[in-house]
Amino acid sequence: MPPNTAPLPDAALIDLPVFPLPGVVLFPGTALPLHVFEPRYRAMMEACVAEHQAMAVVLLKPGYESDYEGRPPLHTVCGAGRIVSSERLPDGRWNLVLQATDRVRIVEELPPNEAFRRVRVERVPDETSDEDLGLAERLQGLVARVAEAAPRAREALSLLLANTRGPAHLADALASCTVAPAPLRQALLEEVRVARRLKRVTDALGSALLHMTETPRDRDALN
Repeated sequence: MPPNTAPLPDAALIDLPVFPLPGVVLFPGTALPLHVFEPRYRAMMEACVAEHQAMAVVLLKPGYESDYEGRPPLHTVCGAGRIVSSERLPDGRWNLVLQATDRVRIVEELPPNEAFRRVRVERVPDETSDEDLGLAERLQGLVARVAEAAPRAREALSLLLANTRGPAHLADALASCTVAPAPLRQALLEEVRVARRLKRVTDALGSALLHMTETPRDRDALN
């Protein structure tokens, strides 16, 4: 059965549990496996499964370490989605898979009435242009070249291309699996112009391909 990629209901966006994480950027159209063990996020999971099966995953801003147990600053744009599978372990921990459905912007953080954090968000729509299809075709060609240079990544990249749904999803899916630095991933998440996202992912993937072809030992760097 294909994943449920329909947008979250509007009712979920006005009171959305948020899971702040260091180094994790959630792109629409991607799936994120998570293991939840902290008591406050166990409570968050109980709330999620009792409500809309929805949450946002937000990248923590630099310097969060000094206030990690509190409410450290968050990036405003984040990914939100629905829990498509979950397992509550006997000791209270959770394993789950979150299917990202929406690019959203935090409008406000709600009062701290629970151990975890909740936010009100609004959707961030893509800005499309006439050049999107041409840029997507160029990026697809580059992915094919990367697959040739990294044989062990070939099957995964081919599957990714087969399952992408248009230029915006292509850019997000490739950003999720091929762009490593969290600040760049966050910048790509915040970029609403599809053409600009496609160009930036193409540049990042092109640099990776150049490195792989110049240094044979690194040909499997994307694995």
